[in-house]
Amino acid sequence: MISIYLVIAVLLAYLFGSIPTAVWLGQAFYGVDVREYGSGNAGATNTFRVLGPRAGSIVMFVDIFKGWTATNLAYLIELGQNTSDVQFVNFQLALGVIAVIGHLFPVFAGFRGGKGVATLCGMILAIHTPAALVCVSVFIIILLTTHYVSLSSISAGFAFPFSLAFIFKTTIPSVLLYGIAICTLLLITHQKNIERLLKGHESKIYLFKKRNKAKE
Repeated sequence: MISIYLVIAVLLAYLFGSIPTAVWLGQAFYGVDVREYGSGNAGATNTFRVLGPRAGSIVMFVDIFKGWTATNLAYLIELGQNTSDVQFVNFQLALGVIAVIGHLFPVFAGFRGGKGVATLCGMILAIHTPAALVCVSVFIIILLTTHYVSLSSISAGFAFPFSLAFIFKTTIPSVLLYGIAICTLLLITHQKNIERLLKGHESKIYLFKKRNKAKE
């Protein structure tokens, strides 16, 4: 039976995900819509590229918080019904996915959002914090060595199911399936980035170097 708690949680998860952090921050403090520059995405990576490390970092952390908050709305559902551990995790997965969909297609920004990597990270943090920390470590290492955010994101995404299966040996099938789904989603949303990487045309991000706004 569908409870009012479930309906509210689903709605809030989408609305949290729909908060267009990059768009609002860019317009409010820089007079810029980041979707008109760089890759055209309203996410942390393009904000780094267009507005610099400070703005990009703010967008990244807020988007991570969006995913973490939406995923933890599963506790709201638990108020309305008794759930097993597996059911609770499944609710977390569902709400996290809804938040990512909200980030990809935000109602507050004409349904033109980002690629959802930071929101996915927040979701992973809420569901399995140790595995999330492994992903973050992989992301940072790849970024500092290659300066490619897209490659770092894809590598971190693949690290999630690997760490779940071989390091933490999770016994919840839905979490493993979700990890595999993340890899598939990242490959789909980063198709253009992968093409540019193969051709050597992908833009690099330097965390400690200011970048000027420019169309790329």
